[in-house]
Amino acid sequence: MMTKTIYAIGDIHGQHEMLLDVLTRIEADGGTDARVVMLGDLVDRGPDSRAVLDTLISGIEQGRDWTVLMGNHDRMFLDFLETGAMDSPMVRSGLDWLNERLGGAETLASYGLDPTMPAKRLLKAAGRAVPREHHSFLAARPFYLERGPHLFVHAGIHPERPLEAQSEDDLIWIREPFLSYSEPFDWLVIHGHTAQKLPRHYGNRINLDSGAGWGRPLTAAAIEGTRAWVLTDDGRQPLMP
Repeated sequence: MMTKTIYAIGDIHGQHEMLLDVLTRIEADGGTDARVVMLGDLVDRGPDSRAVLDTLISGIEQGRDWTVLMGNHDRMFLDFLETGAMDSPMVRSGLDWLNERLGGAETLASYGLDPTMPAKRLLKAAGRAVPREHHSFLAARPFYLERGPHLFVHAGIHPERPLEAQSEDDLIWIREPFLSYSEPFDWLVIHGHTAQKLPRHYGNRINLDSGAGWGRPLTAAAIEGTRAWVLTDDGRQPLMP
C-alpha cells in the first residue's frame, strides 16, 4: 500500500516498546511503504536506547522509508562517544549528561555499562560496548527534512533566519523565540524537543513531544497538508489548531 501521508514520531527517549507500538499503528494506517520521520531524541531517560537504535537501523536497512533526525540528546550521546564530554554549554541548568534529569546514565546502562565508573574508564568501556554502527548512525543524522509544505526538525528554527542560515544549536536546542512566534512560517513546522502533556497544533507548527522521556505516551501523527491526526489504537484522532 502506498501513501502520500507523512507520518511523524515525537521524541522517543529510549522507549523501545512505545516505539514498536507506534510503528504498528503507522503500518496499520499507511502500510509498509509509509513515509515516516522520527523527530530526534532517540536516546536517554528511557530504559532501552540501544534497542531503539537497533530497530531504526534495521528498518532502514530493510528498505523502510524512514528519516531519522538528530536531536540534542543524540548529540550529547555522540559527543560523549567521541570526546568523553559530559557537559554542554546549551544545558542552562549546568547538569551533566549522566544526571537523571538528562538520562545519559540510562543510555549507557542499556549497553550493559556501569555509569558510576570513573570517567576515563567509562569512555573506554563505551568504546567497546557501543556498536560502531550505532556511532556511525548517530553521526550521520540530518538536522531537518524539508518536504513540500512541511519542515521536520527536532527543536525548531529561529524565525528571523533563512533555513540555510540556521545553526545546529537552533535546530536541535532552540525554544525561544521559536515557541512564542505566532506568524506563519514558510512551512508547517513539525517538531519535538519541548515536552508537553499532549501533542498540539499551533497553526504554524505542530509539537509532537508528548513526554515519552518522562513516561507519558509516545506520539505518532499523520500529516496531510495543514491537517494532522494523532494515531491511536482506535484509529486517527484529529489534531486541530
